[in-house]
Amino acid sequence: MSKTWFITGAGRGIGAEVAKAALAAGDNVVATGRNRKQVQEAFAGVEGQLLIVELDVTKPDQADQAVDAAVTHFGGIDVLVNNAGYGQLGPFEENGADDIERQFATNVFGLLHVTRAVLPVMRWQRAGRIFNLSSIGGMVGYAGASVYCSTKFAVEGFSESLAMEVARFGIHVTIVEPGFFRTDFLDQSSVRYGNKSIEDYAEASRETRTTYDGYSYKQAGDPAKLGSALIELAASQEPPLRYAAGSDAVQGIATKLDSVHAEINKWRSLSISTDGNF
Repeated sequence: MSKTWFITGAGRGIGAEVAKAALAAGDNVVATGRNRKQVQEAFAGVEGQLLIVELDVTKPDQADQAVDAAVTHFGGIDVLVNNAGYGQLGPFEENGADDIERQFATNVFGLLHVTRAVLPVMRWQRAGRIFNLSSIGGMVGYAGASVYCSTKFAVEGFSESLAMEVARFGIHVTIVEPGFFRTDFLDQSSVRYGNKSIEDYAEASRETRTTYDGYSYKQAGDPAKLGSALIELAASQEPPLRYAAGSDAVQGIATKLDSVHAEINKWRSLSISTDGNF
Protein backbone atom coordinates (compact mmCIF):
# COMPACT_ATOMS: atom_id res chain seq x y z
CA MET A 1 0.00 0.00 0.00
CA SER A 2 1.40 3.37 -1.00
CA LYS A 3 2.29 6.00 1.59
CA THR A 4 1.82 9.76 1.47
CA TRP A 5 4.94 11.77 2.29
CA PHE A 6 4.89 15.42 3.40
CA ILE A 7 8.36 16.93 2.91
CA THR A 8 9.52 20.43 3.80
CA GLY A 9 12.39 22.10 2.00
CA ALA A 10 11.81 19.81 -0.97
CA GLY A 11 13.11 22.17 -3.63
CA ARG A 12 16.72 21.06 -3.38
CA GLY A 13 19.26 18.96 -1.53
CA ILE A 14 18.24 16.17 0.80
CA GLY A 15 14.55 17.12 0.71
CA ALA A 16 14.38 16.82 -3.07
CA GLU A 17 16.19 13.47 -3.06
CA VAL A 18 13.90 12.02 -0.39
CA ALA A 19 10.89 13.13 -2.41
CA LYS A 20 12.26 11.59 -5.62
CA ALA A 21 13.02 8.33 -3.83
CA ALA A 22 9.47 8.20 -2.45
CA LEU A 23 7.98 8.85 -5.88
CA ALA A 24 10.20 6.16 -7.40
CA ALA A 25 8.89 3.75 -4.76
CA GLY A 26 5.33 4.42 -5.93
CA ASP A 27 4.36 6.62 -2.99
CA ASN A 28 2.52 9.95 -2.98
CA VAL A 29 4.52 13.07 -2.21
CA VAL A 30 3.56 16.53 -1.00
CA ALA A 31 6.66 18.57 -1.84
CA THR A 32 6.77 21.92 -0.09
CA GLY A 33 9.09 24.91 -0.16
CA ARG A 34 9.15 28.67 0.26
CA ASN A 35 9.76 29.11 -3.46
CA ARG A 36 7.09 27.21 -5.40
CA LYS A 37 8.87 27.75 -8.73
CA GLN A 38 12.07 26.21 -7.38
CA VAL A 39 10.17 23.14 -6.20
CA GLN A 40 8.44 22.82 -9.58
CA GLU A 41 11.80 23.01 -11.37
CA ALA A 42 13.28 20.35 -9.08
CA PHE A 43 10.58 17.90 -10.16
CA ALA A 44 10.34 18.79 -13.83
CA GLY A 45 9.86 15.56 -15.75
CA VAL A 46 9.55 13.47 -12.57
CA GLU A 47 6.60 11.12 -12.72
CA GLY A 48 4.37 10.04 -9.88
CA GLN A 49 1.65 11.25 -7.55
CA LEU A 50 3.02 14.68 -6.69
CA LEU A 51 1.45 17.73 -5.06
CA ILE A 52 3.54 20.90 -4.84
CA VAL A 53 2.59 23.36 -2.11
CA GLU A 54 4.20 26.66 -1.21
CA LEU A 55 5.20 26.68 2.45
CA ASP A 56 7.31 28.99 4.56
CA VAL A 57 7.72 26.92 7.72
CA THR A 58 8.17 30.03 9.86
CA LYS A 59 4.48 30.85 9.27
CA PRO A 60 2.12 28.60 11.28
CA ASP A 61 -0.93 29.49 9.15
CA GLN A 62 0.86 28.31 6.01
CA ALA A 63 1.74 25.03 7.73
CA ASP A 64 -1.93 24.46 8.58
CA GLN A 65 -2.99 25.31 5.02
CA ALA A 66 -0.37 23.03 3.47
CA VAL A 67 -1.44 20.11 5.65
CA ASP A 68 -5.10 20.73 4.79
CA ALA A 69 -4.18 20.72 1.09
CA ALA A 70 -2.30 17.43 1.51
CA VAL A 71 -5.18 15.73 3.31
CA THR A 72 -7.72 17.02 0.79
CA HIS A 73 -5.62 15.76 -2.11
CA PHE A 74 -4.34 12.42 -0.79
CA GLY A 75 -6.60 11.67 2.17
CA GLY A 76 -3.92 11.65 4.86
CA ILE A 77 -0.23 11.93 5.71
CA ASP A 78 1.79 8.84 6.55
CA VAL A 79 5.32 10.23 6.66
CA LEU A 80 6.46 13.71 7.66
CA VAL A 81 9.99 14.78 6.77
CA ASN A 82 10.96 17.98 8.56
CA ASN A 83 13.88 18.92 6.36
CA ALA A 84 13.68 22.69 5.85
CA GLY A 85 16.61 24.54 7.35
CA TYR A 86 19.90 26.29 6.71
CA GLY A 87 23.23 26.93 8.44
CA GLN A 88 24.05 30.13 10.31
CA LEU A 89 27.81 29.91 10.82
CA GLY A 90 30.62 31.92 12.34
CA PRO A 91 31.59 32.59 15.98
CA PHE A 92 28.67 33.25 18.32
CA GLU A 93 29.71 36.85 19.04
CA GLU A 94 29.83 37.68 15.34
CA ASN A 95 26.18 36.66 14.93
CA GLY A 96 23.65 39.32 15.87
CA ALA A 97 20.39 38.69 17.70
CA ASP A 98 18.42 38.95 14.44
CA ASP A 99 20.66 36.33 12.79
CA ILE A 100 20.13 33.94 15.69
CA GLU A 101 16.37 34.49 15.90
CA ARG A 102 15.98 33.84 12.15
CA GLN A 103 17.99 30.63 12.49
CA PHE A 104 15.77 29.38 15.30
CA ALA A 105 12.63 30.55 13.47
CA THR A 106 13.39 28.16 10.61
CA ASN A 107 15.36 25.27 12.10
CA VAL A 108 13.42 24.93 15.36
CA PHE A 109 10.14 26.83 15.43
CA GLY A 110 9.43 26.04 11.78
CA LEU A 111 9.84 22.33 12.52
CA LEU A 112 7.51 22.71 15.52
CA HIS A 113 4.87 24.53 13.44
CA VAL A 114 4.76 21.81 10.80
CA THR A 115 4.79 18.99 13.35
CA ARG A 116 1.94 20.64 15.25
CA ALA A 117 -0.07 20.86 12.04
CA VAL A 118 0.53 17.21 11.05
CA LEU A 119 0.09 15.46 14.39
CA PRO A 120 -3.74 15.69 14.54
CA VAL A 121 -3.86 13.86 11.20
CA MET A 122 -1.55 11.10 12.40
CA ARG A 123 -3.34 10.79 15.75
CA TRP A 124 -6.65 10.36 13.90
CA GLN A 125 -5.03 7.68 11.73
CA ARG A 126 -3.40 6.12 14.81
CA ALA A 127 -0.28 5.76 12.66
CA GLY A 128 2.53 7.83 11.23
CA ARG A 129 6.26 8.30 10.82
CA ILE A 130 8.12 11.53 11.55
CA PHE A 131 11.68 12.11 10.35
CA ASN A 132 13.20 15.21 11.94
CA LEU A 133 16.37 16.29 10.20
CA SER A 134 18.99 17.08 12.78
CA SER A 135 22.68 16.84 11.94
CA ILE A 136 25.95 15.47 13.22
CA GLY A 137 25.92 19.01 14.66
CA GLY A 138 22.95 18.01 16.80
CA MET A 139 25.17 15.63 18.75
CA VAL A 140 28.63 17.15 18.30
CA GLY A 141 29.46 20.83 18.74
CA TYR A 142 31.73 22.65 16.27
CA ALA A 143 33.65 25.88 16.67
CA GLY A 144 32.23 28.37 14.19
CA ALA A 145 28.83 26.69 14.21
CA SER A 146 27.53 27.45 17.71
CA VAL A 147 24.28 28.98 16.50
CA TYR A 148 23.52 26.24 13.98
CA CYS A 149 24.45 23.45 16.40
CA SER A 150 22.25 24.96 19.11
CA THR A 151 19.22 24.66 16.82
CA LYS A 152 20.01 21.04 16.02
CA PHE A 153 20.57 20.18 19.68
CA ALA A 154 17.09 21.65 20.24
CA VAL A 155 15.65 19.42 17.52
CA GLU A 156 17.22 16.39 19.24
CA GLY A 157 15.70 17.18 22.63
CA PHE A 158 12.28 17.96 21.18
CA SER A 159 12.23 14.81 19.06
CA GLU A 160 13.36 12.48 21.82
CA SER A 161 10.63 13.79 24.12
CA LEU A 162 7.97 13.87 21.40
CA ALA A 163 8.67 10.23 20.57
CA MET A 164 7.61 9.27 24.09
CA GLU A 165 4.43 11.35 23.89
CA VAL A 166 3.12 10.02 20.58
CA ALA A 167 4.20 6.36 20.65
CA ARG A 168 0.82 5.46 22.18
CA PHE A 169 -0.84 6.61 18.96
CA GLY A 170 1.25 4.41 16.69
CA ILE A 171 3.45 7.34 15.64
CA HIS A 172 7.20 6.76 15.38
CA VAL A 173 9.77 9.59 15.51
CA THR A 174 13.25 9.21 14.05
CA ILE A 175 15.98 11.82 14.41
CA VAL A 176 18.08 11.85 11.23
CA GLU A 177 21.67 12.94 11.88
CA PRO A 178 23.46 13.46 8.55
CA GLY A 179 27.15 14.10 8.37
CA PHE A 180 28.41 16.20 5.48
CA PHE A 181 26.41 15.54 2.31
CA ARG A 182 27.06 16.80 -1.20
CA THR A 183 24.33 19.43 -1.38
CA ASP A 184 24.31 23.23 -1.61
CA PHE A 185 24.28 23.50 2.18
CA LEU A 186 27.72 25.14 2.26
CA ASP A 187 27.40 27.39 -0.79
CA GLN A 188 26.31 31.01 -0.78
CA SER A 189 22.72 30.14 -1.72
CA SER A 190 22.22 28.47 1.64
CA VAL A 191 24.86 29.07 4.30
CA ARG A 192 24.95 32.41 6.13
CA TYR A 193 27.54 34.06 8.30
CA GLY A 194 27.20 36.69 11.01
CA ASN A 195 27.71 40.25 9.78
CA LYS A 196 29.65 41.47 12.80
CA SER A 197 33.43 41.61 12.67
CA ILE A 198 35.45 41.18 15.87
CA GLU A 199 39.24 41.31 15.57
CA ASP A 200 39.81 38.63 18.21
CA TYR A 201 37.90 36.16 16.00
CA ALA A 202 39.27 37.36 12.64
CA GLU A 203 41.69 34.48 12.07
CA ALA A 204 39.23 31.83 13.26
CA SER A 205 36.49 33.29 11.04
CA ARG A 206 38.74 33.21 7.98
CA GLU A 207 39.70 29.61 8.70
CA THR A 208 36.07 28.57 9.11
CA ARG A 209 35.01 30.13 5.81
CA THR A 210 38.04 28.78 3.95
CA THR A 211 37.46 25.28 5.30
CA TYR A 212 33.75 25.20 4.48
CA ASP A 213 34.16 26.88 1.08
CA GLY A 214 36.83 24.34 0.15
CA TYR A 215 34.63 21.45 1.30
CA SER A 216 31.49 22.59 -0.55
CA TYR A 217 30.36 20.00 -3.13
CA LYS A 218 33.19 17.68 -2.08
CA GLN A 219 31.35 16.11 0.85
CA ALA A 220 31.34 12.33 1.08
CA GLY A 221 27.60 11.89 1.60
CA ASP A 222 25.33 11.08 -1.35
CA PRO A 223 21.89 12.67 -0.81
CA ALA A 224 20.21 10.23 -3.21
CA LYS A 225 21.41 7.31 -1.07
CA LEU A 226 20.08 9.05 2.02
CA GLY A 227 16.73 9.37 0.27
CA SER A 228 16.70 5.63 -0.35
CA ALA A 229 17.67 4.96 3.27
CA LEU A 230 14.65 6.90 4.54
CA ILE A 231 12.38 4.82 2.31
CA GLU A 232 13.76 1.73 4.02
CA LEU A 233 13.38 3.24 7.50
CA ALA A 234 9.79 4.26 6.77
CA ALA A 235 8.99 0.61 6.07
CA SER A 236 10.66 -0.69 9.21
CA GLN A 237 8.39 -2.05 11.93
CA GLU A 238 10.89 -0.92 14.58
CA PRO A 239 12.53 2.27 13.28
CA PRO A 240 15.37 3.76 15.31
CA LEU A 241 14.99 6.85 17.45
CA ARG A 242 18.28 8.10 16.02
CA TYR A 243 19.75 7.38 12.60
CA ALA A 244 23.30 8.59 11.94
CA ALA A 245 23.74 9.06 8.19
CA GLY A 246 27.22 8.76 6.73
CA SER A 247 30.49 7.30 7.97
CA ASP A 248 31.56 10.71 9.31
CA ALA A 249 28.39 10.95 11.39
CA VAL A 250 28.83 7.45 12.77
CA GLN A 251 32.46 8.12 13.72
CA GLY A 252 31.88 11.61 15.08
CA ILE A 253 28.90 10.67 17.23
CA ALA A 254 30.56 7.48 18.52
CA THR A 255 33.63 9.48 19.54
CA LYS A 256 31.43 12.04 21.30
CA LEU A 257 29.58 9.33 23.25
CA ASP A 258 32.88 7.73 24.32
CA SER A 259 34.07 11.13 25.54
CA VAL A 260 30.86 11.75 27.49
CA HIS A 261 31.07 8.33 29.09
CA ALA A 262 34.70 8.88 30.09
CA GLU A 263 33.91 12.29 31.58
CA ILE A 264 31.00 10.92 33.61
CA ASN A 265 33.25 8.23 35.05
CA LYS A 266 36.04 10.70 35.82
CA TRP A 267 33.76 12.96 37.83
CA ARG A 268 31.34 10.32 39.13
CA SER A 269 32.21 10.68 42.81
CA LEU A 270 31.79 14.45 42.77
CA SER A 271 28.56 14.13 40.79
CA ILE A 272 26.90 11.73 43.21
CA SER A 273 28.19 13.69 46.22
CA THR A 274 25.47 16.28 45.61
CA ASP A 275 22.67 13.89 46.65
CA GLY A 276 20.99 14.91 49.89
CA ASN A 277 20.78 12.71 52.98
CA PHE A 278 17.05 12.57 53.54
